[in-house]
Amino acid sequence: SFSKVGTIAGCMVKSGFVKRHAIAKVTREGNEVYSGKVESLKRFKDDVKEVQTGFECGIVLEKYDSLQENDIITCFELKEKPRI
Repeated sequence: SFSKVGTIAGCMVKSGFVKRHAIAKVTREGNEVYSGKVESLKRFKDDVKEVQTGFECGIVLEKYDSLQENDIITCFELKEKPRI
């Protein structure tokens, strides 16, 4: 937890990838406790746009500081598909 940034979640990407500004859902013991955006994504001390499977990263969630150990963060993007 940092005063200027908030709580940083130390994470391991298990499958897929995580992008900055993606939509994130936090699940704790099977219950969804947060839904919002990924505010910041860091790899070591560098800001990055994306982190791939198998790598560690730090995630800051927008307006959420109540992260706990063993929380599961699921990230995804919504894309609009034009009607035909």
